[in-house]
Amino acid sequence: MSKRTTDPKGIRCSFCGSFEKDVAMMVEGQTGYICDLCVFSANDIVHENLLNHSTQTTELVTQKPADIKRELDNYIIGQEYAKKIVSVAVYNHYKRIAHKNDRDEVELEKTNILLLGPTGTGKTLIARTLAKLLNVPFAIADATVLTEAGYVGEDVENILVRLYQAANYDVERTEMGIVYIDEIDKIGKRDSNVSITRDVSGEGVQQALLKILEGTVSNIPPKGGRKHPEQPLVSINTSNILFICGGAFNGIEEIIQRRLAGGGIGFDRDVKAKLTRDEILQNVEPEDLIKFGFIPELVGRLPMTALLHEHTEKALLSILREPKNSIIRQYQKLFEMEDVKLEFRDDALRAIVKIALKKHTGARALRSIMERIMMDIMYETPSIKNIESVTVSRAVIEGGAKPLYKKVRKTA
Repeated sequence: MSKRTTDPKGIRCSFCGSFEKDVAMMVEGQTGYICDLCVFSANDIVHENLLNHSTQTTELVTQKPADIKRELDNYIIGQEYAKKIVSVAVYNHYKRIAHKNDRDEVELEKTNILLLGPTGTGKTLIARTLAKLLNVPFAIADATVLTEAGYVGEDVENILVRLYQAANYDVERTEMGIVYIDEIDKIGKRDSNVSITRDVSGEGVQQALLKILEGTVSNIPPKGGRKHPEQPLVSINTSNILFICGGAFNGIEEIIQRRLAGGGIGFDRDVKAKLTRDEILQNVEPEDLIKFGFIPELVGRLPMTALLHEHTEKALLSILREPKNSIIRQYQKLFEMEDVKLEFRDDALRAIVKIALKKHTGARALRSIMERIMMDIMYETPSIKNIESVTVSRAVIEGGAKPLYKKVRKTA
């Protein structure tokens, strides 16, 4: 029975509750009514949401390169030149997306990035921070497990599956995401062994990567895995996906040195041999990457190369203290949840850094060292009553001594 016969006061809007006599028009649906005012309000809401969705890519370029680098500075210590290169590349990339519909004879090509530097220098962190800053989907892939189609391993296209899943299965957002491919140097075609089950040479993987790096339409299985004829596929255009590749490239310094020496002997060669690895890597050229084992086409699809330097003692100390999500702040936050103040003396932090330098794994070593040190403290602290603060000294780091527990003073 309709509301027209059951409501003594007349028909009411199912959304705002207004009576028919109080509005200009009432539209009847299958189970209710909506007034003209609610129709206009609903239209404004729908229009605003569609507009926000359609202009999402253009909003990405409102952050200038200096603004992007400033945000990176909050999370990444040092690596100034690398952060500057990445900031400019990302700004230009998303500016290109924003103006992709402009009618112009000049076609802007995509600028993928190669991050070159030792382990633990912040390559992955830069890519992850960029994705978080720009609010775009982000996926990480390990190049060492990738294989050419038809071999045992993981298809290159599975990289796009991860990005698609990170975008909550939204094709449009997937097509403006960021992919970080780690250990890209491991697919250099330098292995002479042959396998019928796995493409160990790396050249086949490079050819497969080349297609998605330069821009193509890939048909991917939404849930990953191998394709089969009856499986539904999703088409992803990679033309606007930013690819950031990273690797340590151990051994490439020897290739660069030979090029710089020019085959000469004597004093000139001796001087060049005394350069540090960072100083040598600053001279890396595309031809060095090709000699390292990369096909020229792939090198051409990674036009921006950013060198990340090995962390010094001062840099590692800053990494412990300064970033917004520094390891120290993370542990302090955990203790704050129990109303306990966690403090580290300066000599304790310096001792942690010295241990990390011996491991030669950069900032990654800091996490493992802190986990080992804090394990017993985190185990004991919750069981001790009335603790106000915990202070970690150098003796705790080096000698396994107990931290200083300060208890709350009892009031009279």
